[in-house]
Amino acid sequence: MRGGLTQRTIAGNNVILEAQVADHAEEMFVVLVDPAIYEYENEPPSSVEWLRDRFTRLESRQSADGMQLWLNWVVRLRRCGLIGYVQATVFPTGRAAIAYVLSSKYWGRGLAGEACQAMIAELAERYGVRTVHAVFKRRNVRSARLLERLGFAPALPEWSGVELEPDELLMVRHLNAPE
Repeated sequence: MRGGLTQRTIAGNNVILEAQVADHAEEMFVVLVDPAIYEYENEPPSSVEWLRDRFTRLESRQSADGMQLWLNWVVRLRRCGLIGYVQATVFPTGRAAIAYVLSSKYWGRGLAGEACQAMIAELAERYGVRTVHAVFKRRNVRSARLLERLGFAPALPEWSGVELEPDELLMVRHLNAPE
């Protein structure tokens, strides 16, 4: 895969994306215990140690078989600390699945869009990604609106082989050229 396993720091106007490492666990734990984040799915990390272990495992930046890149960035607001994360699983087909989480304290400010756009540009430029998709719960209107603003459109799961639960939606964005 193009780009290797070293992730670059990505600077936006208001946010900086730093390659996620185990040393981020303590600061990220404070962000990830926000109960509003889990309105639709998942649950907060059980402890700082659990999160540090997870981040350590993800530092490999790839699946065990080496076929997928696992790219994780923490999102830092320029004038304060960490506010969330963005991540991508890059497949050898030139496709990537993305996800994002920001503390509810920072919702509605355009920061998630800025962070996702910066990540998508990096995926296109450095990793050769040409198609990006995201899966989310149908009731999560905020995610739907964010993805629409980023140029994503609804897609059928058959398009990508992504298996969806009945309460999930798939949205896709095709990238014509590096951002």
